[in-house]
Amino acid sequence: MPDAARPWAPPAAVLFDMDGTLVDTEHLWWQAAAELATELDLALTERDVPDVLGRAVEHTAAHLHRSSGTARTEADLAAHLGDTFAGKVADEIVPRPGALALLTALRAARVPTALVSASPRRVVDLVLAGLGSDWFTVTLAAEDTEHTKPAPDPYLAAAALLGLDPAACVAVEDTPTGVASAHAAGCAVLAVPSTVPIAAAPGITLLDSLEQADLALLGRLTASRAV
Repeated sequence: MPDAARPWAPPAAVLFDMDGTLVDTEHLWWQAAAELATELDLALTERDVPDVLGRAVEHTAAHLHRSSGTARTEADLAAHLGDTFAGKVADEIVPRPGALALLTALRAARVPTALVSASPRRVVDLVLAGLGSDWFTVTLAAEDTEHTKPAPDPYLAAAALLGLDPAACVAVEDTPTGVASAHAAGCAVLAVPSTVPIAAAPGITLLDSLEQADLALLGRLTASRAV
């Protein structure tokens, strides 16, 4: 509980996005999408960013299907994207700066954590194998909710699995899509943009790096919502 010496308490839980937040994989996802686009005689540009970064495999596959007019099915494109991305992730799992230090501090303070990803379970499990699954109390992948980001479902599900009110949790995200999901779920949101800029808004705290995040900051984010 807060006291005079420490006027904040840790959040009830911290819910982490995966790609681009904890591990440096957003560029791998873009590469996978760009390679498939090339096969479809397309070239990805900044206009494609909202339909690629932070999105589920099925969404990006549907976008490429519409944009190219290909005879290949959306299911085929999604399978290709998933296979390519999984292969790239298996070869390159690099934690984002400050990620492991923050997870270590949360573990020491016994703050529950969740991994909340829009990536397929097989990609999540690849990352967990490299990063360590024991960092997280619960993990959710794209298949674990009916709707994935930007819908609030993944963060609502993570809070429910932990038995917590989303408002008592901090969500950590790196894309506008993920921020929209966490904000709609009612979480306090800490945003550390990786590739796409995130606009300042009420309820959204922006940092340049997870190296700037600590327990005091996370605690203040939820404490301010209880005032």
